[in-house]
Amino acid sequence: MKYVITAALAMTAAAAQAQSQVHIYGVADAGLVAEYGTPAGSSPAIGSGLASGSRLGFKGTEDLGNGLSAVFVLEGGYNIDTGATGQGGLRFGRQAFVGLRGAFGSITVGRQYSPYYRAIRDVADPFEDGLAGQATNVMAGNHRMDNAVLYTTPERAGWSAEVAYGAGEVPELDVGKHRKRVFSGVLSYAPGPLVVMLGHHRREDALAPDHARNTILAARYTLGAVSAHAAFVRSRDLAGARSRDALLGLTWKHGPHRVLLSAVQRDDRSAARRDARQYGAGYLYGLAPRTDLYAAYGHIDNDNGAVFTVGNATDSGSGNAALNLGIRHCF
Repeated sequence: MKYVITAALAMTAAAAQAQSQVHIYGVADAGLVAEYGTPAGSSPAIGSGLASGSRLGFKGTEDLGNGLSAVFVLEGGYNIDTGATGQGGLRFGRQAFVGLRGAFGSITVGRQYSPYYRAIRDVADPFEDGLAGQATNVMAGNHRMDNAVLYTTPERAGWSAEVAYGAGEVPELDVGKHRKRVFSGVLSYAPGPLVVMLGHHRREDALAPDHARNTILAARYTLGAVSAHAAFVRSRDLAGARSRDALLGLTWKHGPHRVLLSAVQRDDRSAARRDARQYGAGYLYGLAPRTDLYAAYGHIDNDNGAVFTVGNATDSGSGNAALNLGIRHCF
């Protein structure tokens, strides 16, 4: 009898292990950053996470039956040049969420990327929000949302959507007046080589009854080895300043080679006319499926006192031009 019980327990444990999976993953990225046009002149340094933020993460799924799964992600950033924690010292500052996934789509709760940001990173920007040519040097990124509930629909005939709400968790200052809430969403159409995203992001001020908002229309079309990128953004910040931003870009892939090109124009709609233009170029060489070498250059022309700087995936930069040389390994 004891052999039967032992066999049954072993089978139960094996089945549970097969239904629940946890993966450890990450990125180790380091390189040389040479900045130009900084207040102190040129400034070469070793940086971490130039192409992709260096990170260590844990993600998992558990089969709950009937097509339903529990999912989670815990992802923390680190600076590979010093070993220090990224994102201001947050243990899991990049992502931290848990939720359910099934035929209805998915719903997750925690610190997450905003749907609006996905339109920039995944569709509009050839640099995928990394290296010196990244679009968010000039365009609002709206990267992450705290205290967020995110719902993603299933895809139907190429259509899908994401909607997120971030609770402000600030006491009401006046009856019916909320603060610091965030709303973000995208509508996507991806029937094949064409991907189009329409996104909107709204963030309320923590103290005043005001808000910032951004609306983006992004598209990417892939034909063979070439992908063309385009985006148009209308923005308003908390100070009331408005702008119209436009992006055109190109990605070329052939074997281990990848070339990135982009141009971003910011048209300031205020009387100050603080316009800006950014030009970026990048090259990546794949040594292996998970390891590449990269080089990138970005330059911004600022008008009438505009102060946009050339950064990378983890640093906002301090000059109007920068050169990146480095290596990235994903595991």
